[in-house]
Amino acid sequence: MMKTDKTLQVPLNPIIPFIEGDGIGPDIWKATQLVLDTAVAKTYHHDRKITWLPVLAGEQAFQETNEWLPSATLETIREHRVAIKGPLTTPVGGGIRSLNVSIRQQLDLYACVRPTKYIPHVPSPMVSPEKINMVVFRENTEDLYAGIEWEAGSTEAHQVINFLNANLDAGLGNEAGIGIKPISAVNTKRLVTMALQYAIDHQLPDVTLMHKGNIMKFTEGAFCKWGYQAAQAFGDQVITEAEVYADYGGKAPQGRVVIKDRIADMLFQQVLLRPEEYHVIATPNLNGDYISDALAAQIGGLGMAPGANIGDECAVFEATHGTAPKYAGLDKVNPGSLILSGAMMLDHLGWSDTGDLIRTALAAVIASKNVTYDLARQLKNANELKCSQFAQKIAEYIMQT
Repeated sequence: MMKTDKTLQVPLNPIIPFIEGDGIGPDIWKATQLVLDTAVAKTYHHDRKITWLPVLAGEQAFQETNEWLPSATLETIREHRVAIKGPLTTPVGGGIRSLNVSIRQQLDLYACVRPTKYIPHVPSPMVSPEKINMVVFRENTEDLYAGIEWEAGSTEAHQVINFLNANLDAGLGNEAGIGIKPISAVNTKRLVTMALQYAIDHQLPDVTLMHKGNIMKFTEGAFCKWGYQAAQAFGDQVITEAEVYADYGGKAPQGRVVIKDRIADMLFQQVLLRPEEYHVIATPNLNGDYISDALAAQIGGLGMAPGANIGDECAVFEATHGTAPKYAGLDKVNPGSLILSGAMMLDHLGWSDTGDLIRTALAAVIASKNVTYDLARQLKNANELKCSQFAQKIAEYIMQT
């Protein structure tokens, strides 16, 4: 695949790298591959086909290469532009701080994109989960996840503390752990630009900047300020919430995306109490980690939540949950997250008809109460299926459509 003016040029038979993943990764990847291949064949009558290219990361990579994230894997993803991955184990006690974070940062996948939309019949703790339909754009490369921190009592921490106390009158205690929270204009603006363009392309009414700028004025407050500056480049396509109330009586002009901002803690209340008022959320890294998982909980959990990490040059689609090692090899867990992430990947390729077919088939199988254990234990009269059987049911529905 090639990029031309940021447009992905996709051949009829693309080669897509995949990372099987650790723990339950092999089970859910096998299920996902069946569904993706079946949907592509059904939609395009075998005129298109994905060739899957295995690449290494995580435990398997370490066993074979003594590296958790081989440079060859990153180069292969860069070359092919699009990849998909299962969950990865993060080494404990040393090595890479987080494999997922490392992949995002080294490939400059600056936007973590997490759609959250309720699928009917999925058990949810909410009274009206059907009101949840949001997409979170989480900045991936900085904030506290930049990893600039020093352990309490370390030489490095003492050096930073001494400098801050001596030169900036910080008043820090000598035994504090220290972390640095960088947020920059360039990284903020490219994230918000992507979120706004998504809203325009999908005819969504608003983008909300989520921040804690009332307290962290020069980091998250700056994120908010720079987000509004990014919106100015869109001209008449975007309007601020303040302008809507000042000039249009609180009703946004048709065809224009409203950009607004909310304090982070207040937005957590709003997505519970008034979720229908929010459609796209753009936020720094840590806020985005919290809000995307909180939204996933409202629609039934991470097992039904897709995700992608997208940059200007390449994109990696992924399961949003962990490796669940106690279920590894048992053919038991729900592959829904990775299947839906695969559907997102097909949308990214421009094969949205296939992505829509997968989402329709997944919803239909759940409606029939043929589900994996996590849903079966919550649905009355459900038929509990193995991971592979659930995927086979989806594939059968696709072929019958």
